[in-house]
Amino acid sequence: MNKKIQDVLNHQINRELYSAYLYFSMAAAAEGMGLKGFGNWFVVQTQEEMSHAKKMYDYVNSLGGRVALEAIEAPPKDFSSATELFAQTLEHEKKVTGMIKDLVKLAKEENDGGAEKFLEWFIEEQEEEEENAGKNLKKAKGAEGDKGKLSAFDSELAKRIFK
Repeated sequence: MNKKIQDVLNHQINRELYSAYLYFSMAAAAEGMGLKGFGNWFVVQTQEEMSHAKKMYDYVNSLGGRVALEAIEAPPKDFSSATELFAQTLEHEKKVTGMIKDLVKLAKEENDGGAEKFLEWFIEEQEEEEENAGKNLKKAKGAEGDKGKLSAFDSELAKRIFK
């Protein structure tokens, strides 16, 4: 396995695990606000991020590479509102999209077509992640200050399941 690609994938595994940790923190914050549906949405998001890390882990191992895990920093724990949760989610997902695009760029520079093809799935996934976060941010903003709308949105988010 290309050493540069292995190293950046190992770092991206860390970033995916951090994302899971961040969303788990957001789940706790949402539940602390009495928004169990929001909490559920973020728990499912945690599971998704863990699956992304595992997909990269499996890829590195399948090519005879060495997975080297890094320390995961503590995520923020205080969020002022449901709207802030999704505003930070969208911001975070945009950052992750940039990281994945940088990985694709490196794969191209290193003439690693296999890594480039592998990362295509993540690009599509990130487009979906940003779209969902944006939609949820819009709904959260629309429900701000309206307990009925917020409760309805919370109920909608409670239905999300990990696939």
